[in-house]
Amino acid sequence: MSKVIASITTSVDGYVAGPDDGPGCGLGVGGERLHYWVMGGPWTYESEHDPGQMGGADKEFFDALVGGFGSGICGRGMYDAAGAWGGTNPFGGKLYVVTHRTEDQPDPETGFVFVDGFDRAMELAKEAADDKDVAVGGGADVIRQALAGGYVDVLAISVAPVVLGGGRRLFEGFEHDLDLEKLSVHSSQYATHVTYAVKR
Repeated sequence: MSKVIASITTSVDGYVAGPDDGPGCGLGVGGERLHYWVMGGPWTYESEHDPGQMGGADKEFFDALVGGFGSGICGRGMYDAAGAWGGTNPFGGKLYVVTHRTEDQPDPETGFVFVDGFDRAMELAKEAADDKDVAVGGGADVIRQALAGGYVDVLAISVAPVVLGGGRRLFEGFEHDLDLEKLSVHSSQYATHVTYAVKR
């Protein structure tokens, strides 16, 4: 059965990006440390970095997480901060980008679809997933909308061993009460990945 799976990486103090994140600064000041686990070790925006270098518990977690994805949703902030991933969707299936600025929609061949509104993006992503899972990625606002709307079946939070002290918090302003059931834990030197079922 198709599931909606939300996943994101935070610092120990709950930030998903450091200060001044956005185009040209990616995950913000010091924020690249959140994704050491994705890159298989330390990296910077100026150095060569390849998401395919992850290994061990990080890869085991990642492969289990993404194996059934048929489509995805992210926010415009993530899309812009990632530099539109070089202009081509690197993920499986179409990626629906939630944005109020749809007039600069890229060529559909890129795999990106701009949608004005989270609920509509979810509707389209579920249709496109064709019984596979729908991935909900960053940023924090998109994750919060997915949880608040009752869409999320599985929540995966990776906690990197770093305190950022500022930036964007995952649950800033979130006032919903949710019960979670722990499904799995994977841990490496770069992150502890906990996967939860969202109880209804």
